Amino acid sequence: MPDKNYEILAPAGSFESLFAAVRSGADAVYFGMKDFSARRNAENFSVDEMRKGVKYCKRNAVKTYLTLNIAVKEKELQSAFSLAKEAYFAGVDGFILSDLGLAKIIHEAMPDVEMHASTQMTINSPAPLKMLKELGFCRVVAAREMSKTELIKFCETAKALGIQVEVFVHGALCMCLSGQCLMSSVLGGRSGNRGLCAGPCRLPFTAEGGTGYDLSLKDLSLLDHIGELLEMGVFSFKIEGRMKRPEYIAAAVTACKTAAEKGFLDNETKTVLGDVFSRSGFTDGYFTGKTGREMFGVRTEFDALKSKKAYSVLHNLYRNEFPRIPIEISASVKQSEPVKVRFVSGEYDVFFEGGIPEPAKTKSASKEDIKALVSKLGGTPFYAEKIDVLLDEGLFVSATEINGLRRKCCEALSEKLETIPQRRFFDVGFKTAGQRNSSRLEIYAEFESKSQIPEGLKEADLFILPIENCDGTENLLAPVAVKLPKFIKSEEQIKRKLKNLKERGINKAFCGTLPTVALAKECGMQITGDIGLNVLNSQNAKVLEDIGLGEITLSAETDLKSARELKTSLKKGIFAYGRLPLMATANCPLKNGIGCEKCRKNGKITDRKGLEFPVVCKNGYVEILNSKPVFLADKKDFFEGLDYIVLSFSDETSEDCRKIIDGYISGAPPKRDFTRGLYFKDLQ
Repeated sequence: MPDKNYEILAPAGSFESLFAAVRSGADAVYFGMKDFSARRNAENFSVDEMRKGVKYCKRNAVKTYLTLNIAVKEKELQSAFSLAKEAYFAGVDGFILSDLGLAKIIHEAMPDVEMHASTQMTINSPAPLKMLKELGFCRVVAAREMSKTELIKFCETAKALGIQVEVFVHGALCMCLSGQCLMSSVLGGRSGNRGLCAGPCRLPFTAEGGTGYDLSLKDLSLLDHIGELLEMGVFSFKIEGRMKRPEYIAAAVTACKTAAEKGFLDNETKTVLGDVFSRSGFTDGYFTGKTGREMFGVRTEFDALKSKKAYSVLHNLYRNEFPRIPIEISASVKQSEPVKVRFVSGEYDVFFEGGIPEPAKTKSASKEDIKALVSKLGGTPFYAEKIDVLLDEGLFVSATEINGLRRKCCEALSEKLETIPQRRFFDVGFKTAGQRNSSRLEIYAEFESKSQIPEGLKEADLFILPIENCDGTENLLAPVAVKLPKFIKSEEQIKRKLKNLKERGINKAFCGTLPTVALAKECGMQITGDIGLNVLNSQNAKVLEDIGLGEITLSAETDLKSARELKTSLKKGIFAYGRLPLMATANCPLKNGIGCEKCRKNGKITDRKGLEFPVVCKNGYVEILNSKPVFLADKKDFFEGLDYIVLSFSDETSEDCRKIIDGYISGAPPKRDFTRGLYFKDLQ
């Protein structure tokens, strides 16, 4: 079977959705199990259903990718690995992963399966591609916020490394960079990084002059740009929608297939796609570089009404199997020999024999009659690419016999297609991580600007400042670490700045994404991992140590007991004070409202309850902070086993910062509205 130079990848949140994807022409499907999937709210698959789904897809020459792309807790590692093993021997073609520790174990134990780096890894620049290749990944899902220009560079690097690029081309668009969202877990107790996002961004959040839903983006659609994506080297066109109905899946796959074949999307197909589901239309704003108000939208009653009408006719898109597998058919009707029908497809070859044909009493069999019978492949995934018939004149063969041989060939070929090749498995086990002996608890103080740093402050062991605000820090009484941005607009600009800072004595970097880790490593910086790396287990910490990190700030979604008990030879710490960054977004809600011209670099959005959330401009993207800070100064006993705590100051004055640092040294009780974060919860 010839390979195309691209793949249409469809979501399957249920068995019916899987049928819809396959029968409407998807080349591959991705789905999750009941656990460890970034869409745990979908119906998803049991182990038995997974086996049946994989078998069905193999019969149709459709690849299957299992999502295991959540931040995995220490106590869950063995279960996640066991689930991967079940899928491996069921014949799944690839795993979509975000936890580096789980990925390393899978790669060592199950070398005959593909590993794809999930969008949850926040891969928004080419910098980490070489690192991911060395870890065993063969494909990377590019961040949805990347522009066309950025994607071109990304694809060039990926091609040079032999890595496939996967791009979301249609479906729901998160406001936050994937893998960096804490809004659902902090506000609703359901973690998006662990597959249970409650979708708080779809609720009313108001920016001055905005729409009232200033965190709700329209659905993404890049189908008009498929030709450009093909030209730049994107291999997999991914459709979002594991929570959507089968009719939606069928319509999206059909539209994507049409766009890929034509290089663009025709108006009729575009109308159908908009009717089946949209949020006041679609957006390509990130790809085209046109962010702002036009990218925002909500699901209206009119949208829902259009969908209801569209669903009734869309079932026809997946009523029958999609003919995707070419076969060469040969039939032989020879005197004194059994009737033979043979199917050949790629490496597979099947044939069956019937009875010996009799002399015709009236009408003799013709080649056209036999060709018509053997090519009746409706209801199967096969189509006749070539038909050869050997026929002696004057013979009779019944249609029933030819039909029976054709059906036997179809079934035998299907059975060969679903055969799972023998796969290697190595019982690598879980290597016990080393454990540091903590001595004195250190304080890392993070500031937005130098003006916040109290004069003469010597109680902090490390000062952390954004990369754009690190100049003029030579006289501070502790080392300085440069904090790198979560969204990379220019790798070269960051590398120039890092090299300049290193020449002036700043040699430590605070990194919350893999792109920033890779850039800091390239520039020879000492690296401390920030909470955005989502470390919840010792195996993940070990991989980061092997990459070159010396310290790791554990995920803000951990609990304090697990944080203290996590074994690692890295220095480990937690975010112990400050307004947690609930979102990092490349589309500013303040720009959506008053615009950049009137903005003072810092503003706020307000939720339906009247709570205010600071919005901080980060030079190319913004962070939306929690309405109140985490406070743990009076919980010092719970810091045992940690090496450091991060105190993060956003809108505090230098006097405020002085008092808070003193409070953490003395164990003072809180004096303002605060939260304990998620440290005393067992987040599911």
